[in-house]
Amino acid sequence: MGLVSPGVLTVIESWFRKEFLSPRRLLFNVVFYGTQLVLFSVGWYLQETNQRLAALNQLTYSVWISRGAGMTLAFDAGLLLVPMLRNVIRTIRPKLKWLMPVDENIWFHRQVAYSTAFWAVVHTTAHYVNFFNVERTQVRLESALDIHYTQAGGITGHFMLFIMLLMYTTSHRKIRYQCFEAFWYTHHLAFFFFLALYSHATGCFVRDSVKPDFIKSFPFYSTQHCLGYESWRFTIWPGIAYFFERVYREYRARRETALSKVLVHPSGAMELRIIKPDFKYTAGQWLFLQVPEISKWQWHPFTITSAPEDPYISVHIRQVGDWTHALGERLGCGPVVVAAMTKEAMDGVEKKDGSKGIRSDFVELDEDCVVRPSPRIRIDGPYGAPAEDVFDNEVAILIGAGIGVTPFASILRHIWYRQQRGSMGPLRKVEFFWVCRDTPSFGWFQSLLHEIEVSQSDPNFLRINIYLTQKVAEDMFWNIVVNDPGAEYDPLTLLHTRTVFGRPDWKCIYRRIKAAIEIGQYLPGHEAQLRTRVGTYFCGPSGLAATIKEATRQHTSQSVLFSFSKVGVHIPSKTQRK
Repeated sequence: MGLVSPGVLTVIESWFRKEFLSPRRLLFNVVFYGTQLVLFSVGWYLQETNQRLAALNQLTYSVWISRGAGMTLAFDAGLLLVPMLRNVIRTIRPKLKWLMPVDENIWFHRQVAYSTAFWAVVHTTAHYVNFFNVERTQVRLESALDIHYTQAGGITGHFMLFIMLLMYTTSHRKIRYQCFEAFWYTHHLAFFFFLALYSHATGCFVRDSVKPDFIKSFPFYSTQHCLGYESWRFTIWPGIAYFFERVYREYRARRETALSKVLVHPSGAMELRIIKPDFKYTAGQWLFLQVPEISKWQWHPFTITSAPEDPYISVHIRQVGDWTHALGERLGCGPVVVAAMTKEAMDGVEKKDGSKGIRSDFVELDEDCVVRPSPRIRIDGPYGAPAEDVFDNEVAILIGAGIGVTPFASILRHIWYRQQRGSMGPLRKVEFFWVCRDTPSFGWFQSLLHEIEVSQSDPNFLRINIYLTQKVAEDMFWNIVVNDPGAEYDPLTLLHTRTVFGRPDWKCIYRRIKAAIEIGQYLPGHEAQLRTRVGTYFCGPSGLAATIKEATRQHTSQSVLFSFSKVGVHIPSKTQRK
C-alpha cells in the first residue's frame, strides 16, 4: 500500500497544474510571491547593515527575520483593501481586464490574506524570540512582559492577532454557510485592525537609543532615534481610498428607492421589483440589498435578474436563512404561501385559461391585502460585469447550477433585447445549460425560457439544455411516462426542449462542440480555418466550476479557443444570496 492515497495525489496534481502550468497563474505567482521575497530580503538587509542599530543586531537572526517579515506584512496590508475598492474596479475593468484578473478580486483578496497570515506567524514568532533575548542579554533594561503588554508595539500586535483570529475563523466556508452574519460583522473589525496597524510603530522598538524617544505631536515618536521603516506612510493610502469609497457607497445607497412589486415563485423564491431611476447596470451584475427594518447594519449581495432594458430592477431571493425568512414574513409571503406554491409545482399544476406552455409561475402580492406598507429598502451597486463580454465571442456557453441560474435571467433577457435591435456583434450561437436538483426550481425561470424560446426566429441560435439530477417521485415518473411520448412540450418544464435526467458529462459536451466547430457544422457559413472564440460563463458551486474550467482548458486548440468566467455573486452563504 502506498504512503499517499490516489485521491490525495490527484488533488496535488490538480493544484500543481493550476498553479504552475497555467501561464496567467504562473505569472501571478512569480510576481506576487517574488515581490514578497524581495521585500523580505530588503528588510533583512537594511536591518543587518544599519550601523546605528548595532546593539539591536546583537539579537542576530531573530531581529533580521522579524524586520524582513514586517516589511512584507506592510506590503500585504496595503494590498488587502485594494480588491475591496469595488467602484474603482468596476471603472477600470473595461480597460485593464486583459492585464489583470479584475473579475477575481475576492480570490485575490484571499491570496493576500493567506500571505498575511503566513508572514504574521513569522513576524510574531521572531519577535517572541527577540523579546526573550532582550531580557536574557539585557541589550536593553526591559523585560519581555513589559515589551509585550505595556508598549505600543506589543499591545497593537497582539490586538491585531486577536482580530485576525476572529476574521479568519469566521471566514471558513462552513461558518459562512451556517452564520453569514458572524463573517459579516467580524470582517468589519478591519477598521480597528488598520488603526492598530498604522499605530504599530509608535512603540519605537527599533531604535538606536536605550529608551524610546517619544514626542507629543504626530506620529508621536522621533524619527531621529526611532528607525522603523515608516511603512504606514504607504499603507495608509489604500485605507484612505477605501474610507472614501464607503462614504460614497453610503451616499449613493440613500438615494430614492421604491419597492414596486413582490412576486412569489413556486421554487420558494421571492422576486422583488425595485424602482431606482439613477441605477444603471449591465447584464450579469449584482448589488447589495439592505432592509433597515430587519437589520440596520446588514447588506446582503444578490444577483440582478432583470435586463438593463427593463423598467425596473429585480432580484430573486430564496427563503433559506434567518434574514431571508424575516424578509419573507415582513413582505407577507412567508413559508405558508411558499409551501402551497411549491406543492402545486411538484404536482405539475398548470394555468386553467387554456394557454400552452406556461405554468402558473408566480403569485403577485396585492398591496391592498397587506396590512403594513412595504418596508423601506436600500440598494448599493452595481458590481461585477464579466457577462458583458458575452457579445465578444462567436459562441457563448451559459451554465447555471441550481439557484446559480439567476444571473442568466438578466443575460438571456439582454440577449433577447439585443436580438430585437439587431445588435448582436460577433455572437452567433448561445448554449444554455441549467443543472437543477428538483422540479420546483423550474418554476420562476420557466416563463422566461419559454418567452425566449418561442421568440427565436433562428432555431439554431439558442439551444437550451436542462438537466435534472435528483431522483423523481413515483407519481411524477408516471406523469412523464404518460404525457411525454409525442407531446409538444416537456411535462416538467413545459418547454420544447426535453429535460435530461442525470448529471452532464462536461468533457463529452466540450469535445462534441469542439469537433462540430472544427468540421464546420456548428456555425453554418463559418470558415473552419479561423479560430473560434467560445466563452463559458458559469454560476454555481466552486467544485463544479473547477470541473468545467478544466474541460475548457483541455479542449482549447489552435482552431477553438475556450475561455471560462464566473458570473454573479461570489460570496457563498446560507442565505443563498443569488
